Amino acid sequence: MRFVEDLLPAMSGFRAAEQVRAAAGALIGLCLCSLLVVLNGYVSGPSLMLVAPLGATAVLVFAIPNSPLAQPWSAVVGNVISALVALAALIYVPAPWTGGVAIGGAILAMMLARALHPPGGAVALLSVLDPDPVLEAGAWFALMPVGVTTGTLVCVAVIYNRLTGRVYPFRHVDPRKSQVADPRLGLSSDELGELLVRFNQSTNLGVADLGRLLAAAEEEAAQHRFDGTTCADIMTRDVITARPDVQLPELAKLFRQNRIKSIPITDMDGALIGIVLQADLMAPLIAAGSAKGWRRNRAQIKASDLMRPVTDPVSPDLSVGHLLNRFAVPGTEVVTIVEGKKLVGILTRSDIVNLLLKGAEERQVA
Repeated sequence: MRFVEDLLPAMSGFRAAEQVRAAAGALIGLCLCSLLVVLNGYVSGPSLMLVAPLGATAVLVFAIPNSPLAQPWSAVVGNVISALVALAALIYVPAPWTGGVAIGGAILAMMLARALHPPGGAVALLSVLDPDPVLEAGAWFALMPVGVTTGTLVCVAVIYNRLTGRVYPFRHVDPRKSQVADPRLGLSSDELGELLVRFNQSTNLGVADLGRLLAAAEEEAAQHRFDGTTCADIMTRDVITARPDVQLPELAKLFRQNRIKSIPITDMDGALIGIVLQADLMAPLIAAGSAKGWRRNRAQIKASDLMRPVTDPVSPDLSVGHLLNRFAVPGTEVVTIVEGKKLVGILTRSDIVNLLLKGAEERQVA
């Protein structure tokens, strides 16, 4: 039974919309390639034709456009190189070894060029099975029809995929940021790439997509771990706030007496309009150039002069798991919780740590 189960489909089902999107894209792409062939016949004779492996290329570029095997470089260069290798095999390798040498050589050449494209193997085999047009056209066969028709199909795929919500070609990692750890994961692009190589998956998945999948999985796991805990469940409700016209000495006193790291600034109706961090108190001192200058001018400085805008306040019913990545970003001291515009609480790193420790104690008891 286990063996029978292993023979069943391993691929997850496709959403209906994705099935229609991919099929329609392949239809449009190959129809436009056929139109190009027809027009070329009227202009310069039958030098351009459709080759069967173009159908396999259409499957890749329209159905799985995120695959490294489907990227423009892989598709165009892979098919062209395979045609050239097949031509060389036809000229220099006698039967019955021609087919094996053509396909094996095509795979090696594509891998050396970092242009592995499965339909390239079909291009090589087709060239060997029907050698007359290949030998007649010579090296030109790799460009006309293979290169031109593949390039046309790829251009259609670029436009069609982007119009239908898919990113194609996928974005390459910025080499200037490849060694910088993603705050969502703590892994750099180089490290993600090494994982793909270690598990021999670099032909199936790109670095950017691996990062997105891992981040999504990590967030989903956090949701399960916190078992639906919301911001309202752990937020600090009795928040120490200040009005915009509070002077700097009073702000400093609030920080000192309450041992807090941030003070939200609200209006008379309790609406959140800004926030002051401990570090913000240093700005007037630096601007004054001396402690004496700071003491002389501090009475003129108000909270409205020091406060910074509030970035992305959240609602009380938001799951805590959604905020883990935000607290992983350096400089994020506090997350404000609002209902409408009114401040109802705050979340700090300490609140998250306490929640994690509480979960650790429960797991130890269990």
